Amino acid sequence: MERVAYVENLRLKFPGKERLLFKDLSISFAKGEKVLLLGPSGCGKSTLLQVLAGLIPHSIEVPMKAKKIKIPERFGYVFQDPDSQFCMPYVDEEIAFVLENLCVPRHEMNERIHDLLNLVHLSLETPHTNIQTLSGGMKQRLAIASVLALEPDVLFLDEPTALLDEEGTKAIWQTIKTLAADRTVIIVEHKIEYVLDFVDRIVLFNEDGEIVADGNAHEVFTVYKQMIAEQGIWYPNIWEEYKKPITAQQPFHSPVPLLRIEHLRGYRQKQEKIYVEHITIHSGEWIAVTGENGAGKSTLLQAMMKLIPTDGTFEWCGQPLQSEKQLLKEVAFVFQNPEFQFVTHSVYDEMAYSLRLEKRSEHEVNEKVNELLQLFHLTEQKDEHPYQLSMGQKRRLSVAASIINKHKLLLLDEPTFGQDAKNTFALLEWLEMYRQRGTTIVMVTHDEQIVKHFATRRWKIENGRLIADEQLVSEEKADVVFSK
Repeated sequence: MERVAYVENLRLKFPGKERLLFKDLSISFAKGEKVLLLGPSGCGKSTLLQVLAGLIPHSIEVPMKAKKIKIPERFGYVFQDPDSQFCMPYVDEEIAFVLENLCVPRHEMNERIHDLLNLVHLSLETPHTNIQTLSGGMKQRLAIASVLALEPDVLFLDEPTALLDEEGTKAIWQTIKTLAADRTVIIVEHKIEYVLDFVDRIVLFNEDGEIVADGNAHEVFTVYKQMIAEQGIWYPNIWEEYKKPITAQQPFHSPVPLLRIEHLRGYRQKQEKIYVEHITIHSGEWIAVTGENGAGKSTLLQAMMKLIPTDGTFEWCGQPLQSEKQLLKEVAFVFQNPEFQFVTHSVYDEMAYSLRLEKRSEHEVNEKVNELLQLFHLTEQKDEHPYQLSMGQKRRLSVAASIINKHKLLLLDEPTFGQDAKNTFALLEWLEMYRQRGTTIVMVTHDEQIVKHFATRRWKIENGRLIADEQLVSEEKADVVFSK
């Protein structure tokens, strides 16, 4: 059987790391195979894709050597972070750039661009739209469209639907399954339920980047289920088996709202993108912000934080908000893209940054940082540059660095995407512990399981408006539902 991509005896080591990520790793992929790379966050799945595509070491300088390596002649690569692969400022120009390199006649381009945007269900008023005005999920659709324009023989897909809602995820995978039926597809994906009917092979890695199993889905999930569970890897029906820890603590609920906002408007390029007539948030709530990609969920959080031009009347604990500085002191914000937040050159310093700004003693800083490094499973990475981390590790760092000062209100934009099961549950349980102590959480999420198991309230956003504010009541959460 023809092999379209392979590497033999791969050794790779990131600068500053004590141990090899891969030690004599060998793997190959046959023409037409559909392969899912499965393993815990940080085990090297994305790195392996980059090696197989030749991005490492030719575009990304990482010391590596291999006895043999074959890179596909015609391949397309979808990155975890869509911003990292855009070359042009506008949507139509991004796809046209690909078509120009394929020597597509100019008079055919407009139709091809529209066809590709339709394939990925990216609806825009005009294709000549600034990419930076798109939501994260819309950017992911554009990145996939650009790669499909290449008509590659091999597709490398690194979390291609991480920022998409459920319907968007289904639609994108259906498109990929249809268009890539006769192509080789190598996938890194935490949303495994959408690809198990598509892949014919699963390669299972442990946390040390070693191949533990290589076979069909039934074999891997049956024979290695205990190991998969112990390593914290996603597997079918994991949420059905998840048991949320029960705590005896009760949240403190004050009759005075923590935050009240009247007539909140948020603007981008002088255009109103979000409007909410009235917002009232109490201590100890967990509010899930849901809605389709592009509905305005991230914009709402940014307007609440005054990170974009904003109108509205803000009250904090019953008193008019004095300034944006007061908001920054009381509220922590975690961006959808974690790299937007990094300001230092090491994981340790990133966590220590805000504590040092407050003139905390180095003894106190060290004690607190080491506690959170352990809690967020980042101790081994403490001396690494934040940009060297996997996407899942970057997400955990951005959350840890933002909440280290124990703010009263946390605004979190998709904090669990790119995470393995172990770190997803650990993060959620950590947030729940602080919520039980009175911290308020407002979280953008596409994951209905998070809403079901953790949220006490849901905001539904549609076309830049809050269309529903639902109190969530269940036997599990009945003791944490608040009267207004």
